[in-house]
Amino acid sequence: MAMLGVAGAAQLDRLRSNLRSITVPFAYYDKLSPARQRIYRKSDAIATLGIPPGLALAGAIAAIADGLRNEHRASAQTACQNLVDALVEGYHVPAVRVKVLLRRPADDYGELHGLYEPEEEGTRACITLWMRTAQKKQVVAFKTFLRTLIHEVCHHLDYELFALEETFHTEGFYKRESTLVGALLGQLAAQAPGPIGNG
Repeated sequence: MAMLGVAGAAQLDRLRSNLRSITVPFAYYDKLSPARQRIYRKSDAIATLGIPPGLALAGAIAAIADGLRNEHRASAQTACQNLVDALVEGYHVPAVRVKVLLRRPADDYGELHGLYEPEEEGTRACITLWMRTAQKKQVVAFKTFLRTLIHEVCHHLDYELFALEETFHTEGFYKRESTLVGALLGQLAAQAPGPIGNG
């Protein structure tokens, strides 16, 4: 095999970098109509989501961890509502109600972790979470619970911030979720170094 010159090696590096940046749609993409594929691609193109400027949310996040640790549903719900209220106000989007219920519903397909119901006929959009697992009835790990909450917030933002006609689970969606969760946990760690909760 011939040795590549400096220019050829640089070109190969650029090609590899470009290939790494190409995202492959999830399998269900091919089953969508052309109009829905366009919405999917718009969602997939938005890869980051930061905390709105000026928000200090470590206290609200720590309160969620406390509610779970104390196994106190009402406290966890209040803390989740406070965090979501701050986020939606920061993003300048309509409010969303948060409900925390006790035990996850389950069927043959598994457990439901969270549910987002968009605004309908004047009824405020709603996020529902469950604080205990269905099978073992254990309190959900803090980081898992927070990620589920932010996952549902991201569905709300798809409609209200990004003006998407539908909210799809795209690679971009999961990247937005991850960057926002990471930023929130970063604020928490900066205020109170050391592990909080588990998982």
